[in-house]
Amino acid sequence: MTYGSSATQTRWQPWTYRQQDWHNVDLTDFTVEATDGEIGTIDSATNELNGSYLIVDTGTWIFGKKVVLPAGVVSSVDDKNHRLLVDRTKEQIKNAPEFDEEILEQPEYRDRLGGYYGEEGPGWYANPSRR
Repeated sequence: MTYGSSATQTRWQPWTYRQQDWHNVDLTDFTVEATDGEIGTIDSATNELNGSYLIVDTGTWIFGKKVVLPAGVVSSVDDKNHRLLVDRTKEQIKNAPEFDEEILEQPEYRDRLGGYYGEEGPGWYANPSRR
């Protein structure tokens, strides 16, 4: 089953999935696709209320690094084909604040990630419908 993004959400929330039913899907090992191509697979995904995120192993794409993607960047989930789409480009993801597991739960790090991917941040997808 493919789940599309919700048209009823009015304000982007970085740490919340756009659709509630995405919390019920185990996203581990799903392939992640940016707007301009595949970026890797999901190592782990959280389903915390207002604190959900994905840790993506980028493989050789950016030298085996892992990146953190706030749940709010997920635009659709295809559980049948184990694919997840995010509405960011590869370049935006590559330039995001570096993943650091030791500080992942710290509010300052989360604020930095949320600010990067959030409205008017450098990782914000330039989509006129969001303005």
